[in-house]
Amino acid sequence: MSEVAISQDASRRELDRLAELAEDVIRRARAAGASQAEVSASIDTGLSVNVRLGEVETVEHTRDRGFGLTVYFGQRKGSASTADLNADSIQATLDQACAIARYTEEDPAAGLADAARMATQFPELDLWHPWAIDTSEAIALGQQIEAAGRAHAGITNSDGAGVQMGESVSVYANSHGFVGRERGTRHSLSLSLIAGDEAGMQRDYWYDSVRSANDFMSARELGDKAAERTLARVGARRLSTRQSPVLFAPEIARGLIGHMVGAVSGGALYRRASFLVDHAGKQIMPSWLSIMELPHLLRGQGSGAFDAEGVATRDRVLVENGVLARYVLGSYSARKLGLESTGNAGGIHNLVVAPGHADGGVPLDFQGMLQRLGTGLLVTEVMGQGVNAITGDYSRGASGFWVENGEIVYPVEEITIAANLREMFAGIQAVGSDVDKRSHLLTGSILLGSMTIAGE
Repeated sequence: MSEVAISQDASRRELDRLAELAEDVIRRARAAGASQAEVSASIDTGLSVNVRLGEVETVEHTRDRGFGLTVYFGQRKGSASTADLNADSIQATLDQACAIARYTEEDPAAGLADAARMATQFPELDLWHPWAIDTSEAIALGQQIEAAGRAHAGITNSDGAGVQMGESVSVYANSHGFVGRERGTRHSLSLSLIAGDEAGMQRDYWYDSVRSANDFMSARELGDKAAERTLARVGARRLSTRQSPVLFAPEIARGLIGHMVGAVSGGALYRRASFLVDHAGKQIMPSWLSIMELPHLLRGQGSGAFDAEGVATRDRVLVENGVLARYVLGSYSARKLGLESTGNAGGIHNLVVAPGHADGGVPLDFQGMLQRLGTGLLVTEVMGQGVNAITGDYSRGASGFWVENGEIVYPVEEITIAANLREMFAGIQAVGSDVDKRSHLLTGSILLGSMTIAGE
């Protein structure tokens, strides 16, 4: 029997064991007086190897266990957790959760998600692809990746290559009788390189992240990509302060979408700590732009049949023709706002930004987006935490490339880009078809009409 088949069978046994444990603890919590209870239990295993200059730097094998219990005594809530699944630790966790609940204040919004919203169908989402790679093979792969990158003339040093394999099995169960099982794999490859000349040193990197190792780019492709990105930064200049169109590369553009998701998420809204409070049903983006949540994408980075409370996930519009169609809510935040859960306890599931532009027609690839930018700034890296979620003010360090007539002319660094997120979202001119698939936020490059660039 192959290593993969063994891992497949072992994962099912682990899920059975976690499910039995969760159901038993819920019964014991009810016997201790809890009116409701929920359990999350998980086992994560992995291998991580880092190689630098052809030599092994680190090898790490992980096997982490997690067990979290929340009990409700009416509207009073208590939570406790442990990383040890033995009987004594589980009992101590149960005792602690019950003790906490007995002494907390009542919260009218506390409690499990509504029973009627629990998932009842569990489609196969193709998330489980164990990678039968051992330590020596992972080291050899890391060395191949690094060698491919260092083979490029002009690369002077390496920050190292990484190879990571990860498997996770988890169970969520609650006193509604719901038991949900999930298993998934996540694997990644990465390389960081350094190039230098008389003007100074430049560093850049690339990585790949997949559910199945069969979907990886080759070691040569990854090494070439990291080297090309690093060498392209040599000779970077500063810009004078100006107003300019800005094109965010796909891996940076998803950060903009992440800011939008944060601003329409329940915790920020009921605390009134968001610049998009009371914006459901209002125009926040151009009328040609729509964003969908698709939780059941095969091999999706954020796919799942249910959220962190067992609520069934389904395809739902988030932004339709530029209008914010809904918020992103779990049951607690929904109750605080007088609304209903959107199946987003624990976060968003595969948010897909539809490519397009104001002129209609065929979506633009990356070269097409550069042409549409014309003359302006291409951002490939942002730094710092200069985003105010309450006001929407956005100011971050950046680097990238200056573009003229749709062609990259030279690299830039040590600049700051600034605007307000409300204006940035409204000013989106195009979304590219060059989607970065390494995240649960799926978007191509995003072109903004104008930002302030602060430089020399």
